Amino acid sequence: MANLTNLQRNNAYLFSSGLPSAQQLKALKEEGVTHVVDLIPGNRVNEILATAQLNLEYFNVPVDWEAPTLANFLNYAAFMQRVDATDEKVLTHCKLNWRGASFTYLYRVAILGESEEKAKQDLMAIWHPNPTWHAFMSEVVAHYNALQGTSVSMSFAPAPLES
Repeated sequence: MANLTNLQRNNAYLFSSGLPSAQQLKALKEEGVTHVVDLIPGNRVNEILATAQLNLEYFNVPVDWEAPTLANFLNYAAFMQRVDATDEKVLTHCKLNWRGASFTYLYRVAILGESEEKAKQDLMAIWHPNPTWHAFMSEVVAHYNALQGTSVSMSFAPAPLES
């Protein structure tokens, strides 16, 4: 798994990474991963087949890179909460783990109540969200703060736009 792009183990059951190959999926299964969440839109037939051959549960949340939505995250969170009840390991991935790291950050702080500082360190080790993604993440945090009566805040500004 050393060659898997931007692989992170966020807690005992939560991994995120870039796009895994069939061989890397096999190695993840050997590490105990039983669920794979793919955040890449489009034709995902190869990954569906690869996960099926390994008897891994596959779930796709097609997240548009230019326009992530609260609905995308709510769909992801519903799946993750079902997996949480099993204490089984799950991989969240996209192409480079930028979407994946953002979704796992949000899940950890908004749903699991983990330390925002720790989740931020993990997120920033992968990438610094741009203004589009920062706005999306702020929307998700605000949604859960209103829903749960919490006061989670993101302790980072968006990355500056490249000129």
